[in-house]
Amino acid sequence: MTVKVLKDVIGTDLPLLDIPGIKAYLTDVTASDNTTSPIAAGMFRLDKSNPLDFTYKYDEMKIVLEGEVTVEDEQGTSHELVAGDLIQFSKGAKVIFSTPSSGLMFYVAQRKFGEL
Repeated sequence: MTVKVLKDVIGTDLPLLDIPGIKAYLTDVTASDNTTSPIAAGMFRLDKSNPLDFTYKYDEMKIVLEGEVTVEDEQGTSHELVAGDLIQFSKGAKVIFSTPSSGLMFYVAQRKFGEL
């Protein structure tokens, strides 16, 4: 397939991740067929709750579409992100996600569909 169009990706129903005390929602919406260097893309929402600790097993980029998200890196630097901001994570990055309200992000990751 050379071209694929997905309509209303921002309106995708996002399932709640099974992490007690954390209101994080995530789903892959598409992925490449490349088995050597797969690329997955999807949506991530974080609502005000406990912070989410995450260690990346792959490279990823996220762009904030709505709201605001804070990402604290392993050096303790906080990155305050709002709509239009993009953040890049390298494999092995350890971060903490939080929000004072809610944030919706679109991501592209160097991994297979459904792998976290």
